[in-house]
Amino acid sequence: MVSRFSVNGVLIVDKAEGLSSNQCLQRAKRLLEADKAGHTGSLDPLACGVLPLCFGEATKVAQFLLDADKTYRTIIRLGVKTTSGDRDGDIVATRPVPKFTIEQLIAVLEQFRGTITQQPSIYSALKQNGVPLYKLARAGKEIIPKFREINIHGLDLLRWDHPEIELRVNCSKGSYIRTLAEDIGEALGTGAHVIFLQREQAGPFTLRQSVTMEKLEMQVRDDPGSVVHYLLPVDMPLAHLRAIELDAVDTTSLRQGKSLDSDASQEEVVRVYTDDEFIGIGEIRADGRLYAKRLLSY
Repeated sequence: MVSRFSVNGVLIVDKAEGLSSNQCLQRAKRLLEADKAGHTGSLDPLACGVLPLCFGEATKVAQFLLDADKTYRTIIRLGVKTTSGDRDGDIVATRPVPKFTIEQLIAVLEQFRGTITQQPSIYSALKQNGVPLYKLARAGKEIIPKFREINIHGLDLLRWDHPEIELRVNCSKGSYIRTLAEDIGEALGTGAHVIFLQREQAGPFTLRQSVTMEKLEMQVRDDPGSVVHYLLPVDMPLAHLRAIELDAVDTTSLRQGKSLDSDASQEEVVRVYTDDEFIGIGEIRADGRLYAKRLLSY
């Protein structure tokens, strides 16, 4: 088996419906015998698809995946509104669904593209006084989530099969697809809820790079050591950042907490390497100097 202290990298799991993100994380952590692990944003048990898991030193770059844009494919059923905004909730209202034309649907979807405000569901994982909203909701507590600004970069109609519409959504962090579905349903005058949700992409990671838990577990049975081949490099989530190469002397100075001269003309966060090996994240501040932001321990 792999040493508990040598597992560093990002594992892209294709999470199955019915599993929580934490269940996936704990199963993968046991399989890889990893000492440190974390996921990069929860997927509801209802949802499936891309769930990046960070192990070892990769947990230091997890925030960049939390902040990254996401892409989802979802199927929305019009005419039925539920308590949770998805198929797991209780039905609270039903309305007739007209035979909308494609043009009518596209016109309504246009209202939700770009920067919009959204009031998250009371069944979301957002926290109030440290407690997830969904726990408060299930305990019967009164909750009024605050409206927040999000960006819907892309909203494409893939299929219209009365009373269901299938959409692909590319959105900023903090976007809730269940809430988007409910808002679209209200704009159509029918109400709506999500019956299928798949995350197709999170930051640079797609379904093509993912592995199911079943395949991962099978791999462990057949060839335990080969599981690490599914791990992607620690610096992969940072590919959008500029890279800076340092020599051995400057690397030592940076590790000692010293700042370095740089040729940058503006403030930015950068990837830092020495001898082509990724050593961590740096930031160039207003004074034009490079400071350590998050360095790896190995």
